[in-house]
Amino acid sequence: MPEELYMQRAIRLARLGLGRTSPNPMVGAVIVKNGRIIGEGFHQYCGGPHAERSALASCTEDPAGAAMYVTLEPCCHQGRTPPCTDAILANGIAHVVIGSRDPNPKAAGGADILRRNGITVTEHFLQDECDAVNEVFFHYITSGRPYVAMKYAMSADGKTASHTGASKWITGHEARKHVHSLRSRYTGIMAGIGTVLSDDPMLNCRTQKRRSRQEERLSAVQNPLQTDGSSAADVSVSDPRQPVRILCDSQLRIPADCRLCRTAGQYRTIIAYTHGTPEKQSSLDAMGITLLELPEENGRVSLPALMDALGRMEIDSILLEGGGTLNEAMLRAGLVQKIYAYIAPLLLGGRDARTPVEGIGFPSPGEGIRLSSPAVSTIGEDLLLEFKVDSLLFQKRIDLQL
Repeated sequence: MPEELYMQRAIRLARLGLGRTSPNPMVGAVIVKNGRIIGEGFHQYCGGPHAERSALASCTEDPAGAAMYVTLEPCCHQGRTPPCTDAILANGIAHVVIGSRDPNPKAAGGADILRRNGITVTEHFLQDECDAVNEVFFHYITSGRPYVAMKYAMSADGKTASHTGASKWITGHEARKHVHSLRSRYTGIMAGIGTVLSDDPMLNCRTQKRRSRQEERLSAVQNPLQTDGSSAADVSVSDPRQPVRILCDSQLRIPADCRLCRTAGQYRTIIAYTHGTPEKQSSLDAMGITLLELPEENGRVSLPALMDALGRMEIDSILLEGGGTLNEAMLRAGLVQKIYAYIAPLLLGGRDARTPVEGIGFPSPGEGIRLSSPAVSTIGEDLLLEFKVDSLLFQKRIDLQL
């Protein structure tokens, strides 16, 4: 079997940890001896065995002298689990093939330790494919802030609600079902108070029952590997994790009888605010809601300060399900990295109908936010468009204009 196929298998295994390993990376490992795979594993959940140790534990014969293909540089520090470099050395692995370097300064350096102990190390093998696995992790580790993906559903003429505010339902059943599987990928779901007042959402994840680990492993081996594996259309809906619900509500206007408040004891809920009466704060605190008092910026919660605070809370990724006002503010602040746009075969029209990004808009197309890396998939009768946002480049341009 060509070396590329061993690493592609490791990538497929790594993705079995999707939505489960936060704030850790997703990692897969395959051990090969005499041209045969003798062991494999992946990081299943934060605090659980790392991929390298799982692969070693699964070996069907002595791994001494074997090669290990691993999607991310083996860690060399004592964290929630022991260093993987120790296990690799103790088991006599002769060659380690690494896809991505670990950007975490606490965990990096494993490749150098292995080399110093006589192990042959090959780095940057299928690096682009391996890097794509941990886009969220790399952003979080290097910036200290969550990776933010903006999600919205709109008509074919770009409306998220009619001029009366009606939005149920623009997209079809399959697309709405798919949103729940998408939610399971992210550590948090964020919305603004306007969304709560108009829609009274639950902001939780409702998906089909989980598959067994054996079914997932079989699926990982049998299903053909995608080129980059990153399309949202391939999101697994098994074993859903309930994301943290995050609300931007500067004046604490949230109604006590809304669904977010009534279910706060069941789902972790955070409200970011700038001002609020002591009585309202006490009431929300008694419901089990975490309150984040943050600086004010332009009359609302400072979004950069909020992202910093959430990063310190180990919330490494957010699915932004806000209205046009919050979406525009997040984009202008350079805090969005990805776009998911569900588009329905529907025309709503109306100059007063709502749009995904509101505010005053940009003066010309040349000053707008350019998106990249487009991906298109069909979800039932609707389309799903995915884009990356070069938020850093956009923010530099905004700073130059100020």
